[in-house]
Amino acid sequence: MPDTQFPTPAARRRPRGGVRAVAAVAVVLALAAGGSYAAGLGPFARGDDGPDPAAMKQARAFLDDWAAGRLPSAAGRTTRPDTAQDVLRSFTAGLDIGKPGLTAKGEPEEAEDGTLTVPFTARMPIGGLGTWTYESALPLREDEDGGWKVDWRLSLVHPRLSGTEKFRLVREETTPPKVTDRHGTSLADGSYPSLTPLLGRIAGGSGGGPRGAVELIDRTTGETVRTEASFGEEPDPATAGEPVRTTLDADWQSAAEKALGEAGGKNAALVALRVDNGEILALANSPATGFNRAASGTYAPGSTWKIVTSSALLLKGAVRPDDVVDCPKYLTVGKEFHNVETSEHPGATFRKDFTESCNTAFISLRGKLDDGELGEVARTYFGVGQEWHVGIPTYDGSVPAPKDETEKAASMIGQGRVQANPLIMASVTATAVSGEFHQPSLTAGNEDRTRTEPLPDGVVTQLRDMLRATVTDGTARSLAGLPGEVGAKTGTAEVSDDQDNNGWLVAHRGNVAVAVVVEEGVTGGGSAGPVVHGLLSAVPDDPA
Repeated sequence: MPDTQFPTPAARRRPRGGVRAVAAVAVVLALAAGGSYAAGLGPFARGDDGPDPAAMKQARAFLDDWAAGRLPSAAGRTTRPDTAQDVLRSFTAGLDIGKPGLTAKGEPEEAEDGTLTVPFTARMPIGGLGTWTYESALPLREDEDGGWKVDWRLSLVHPRLSGTEKFRLVREETTPPKVTDRHGTSLADGSYPSLTPLLGRIAGGSGGGPRGAVELIDRTTGETVRTEASFGEEPDPATAGEPVRTTLDADWQSAAEKALGEAGGKNAALVALRVDNGEILALANSPATGFNRAASGTYAPGSTWKIVTSSALLLKGAVRPDDVVDCPKYLTVGKEFHNVETSEHPGATFRKDFTESCNTAFISLRGKLDDGELGEVARTYFGVGQEWHVGIPTYDGSVPAPKDETEKAASMIGQGRVQANPLIMASVTATAVSGEFHQPSLTAGNEDRTRTEPLPDGVVTQLRDMLRATVTDGTARSLAGLPGEVGAKTGTAEVSDDQDNNGWLVAHRGNVAVAVVVEEGVTGGGSAGPVVHGLLSAVPDDPA
């Protein structure tokens, strides 16, 4: 079946110079797995060698729609809407794929015929097995009206999908996994919905995990051409049938599952871990089935990231909590930044900027840090971006050096290309209040390749003071009535022009640090606050 081609009008043709890589700011879209990008940050600028921003916008919109399940809208952005919609629907349904994660990355390429190719990574969560990850690319073509369409072809869904070959999901029959909490309580009885998709990964080689594969097959004969992805491990005869003990606490896990009900049906995730050793007490997702947002999601952490930014500034002596750092409504750095609800605090101290989560004040301090310094502090003191071995697959964060001043401004407030998830931010909080990073763990005996340095005691004291003040006098006042000395930081993270902001809240009490994200929760205090309050109201100050 031939693909429809849209001719490029001669009047719109750009100078040719062979296939050339277009130097551009990498656009990161973590859709479905908690996807986010800061609208307007680090835009592709069109020049003699640059792609049309409208083409990039169309590519982003297609991936956004596909990931969110808006298949008619995604298909409408292609040159063959009817075919595209049928294929996108059958591809995910036939392989039991949940909400995909689609990340446009790398440098787009422009060919002689005007076609623009945008590479992307696809993360396809397959129910009960794991995530199938592969690379593909979006071809875009300019039509006669000057608009852009995704030039539909089967290979953009997956490079090996074709008119002669397709994919098939095969599952193997396995015994139910045996997994317990830290005290020996079984976690495999269905009472902890968020854990059900993870039990096989936790069980690993014990013989209790589900196994299966995605196979490429001949459309006519049904014969297997190749195994595209395999899930699960063959059981180790020495340990087969033995239960795997985790660091989880059944009471905390149950409370976490219930607390996510406060998210109002929105996609959300929660992690609670011990401050002293990084052991994970609870890990919950809403919805409970499918993608593990809590540990594998890729989100802009928003203002919860100001914990790391504050650490970088305090480490350098660039600011002190009592220094006056004005908080205006707006600040323009390539684009206009503002505070939530366009609030302002004239003559505020840095402590006040932190407790009221003032974006403009933090952005105004960007010149105090070198371009790569924020990422270096995140890596050196908080372990963010290093390789973690937790006991299940995780995304371990990214803080790339900013490409321009606008992106540097955005990174100061946890936007731009800064990426994290609740596991990372719970760990960041634990490190901030203890001064020492501990690789998070869900099972015992995991390899630890991380290398970090402790935060100075003076910086830890200042961070704890500001986190506590955020509860007593700042944006996390909703936690003030909880027993114990609670410290917290709220966060609001931009996603896109047509989506509400994600809401974040991190907190610590006693020997526990917690992080929650609520997709499209609008504000952290309003959406994630009730979840954290619900959890900490239901559990003791310190776990046993």
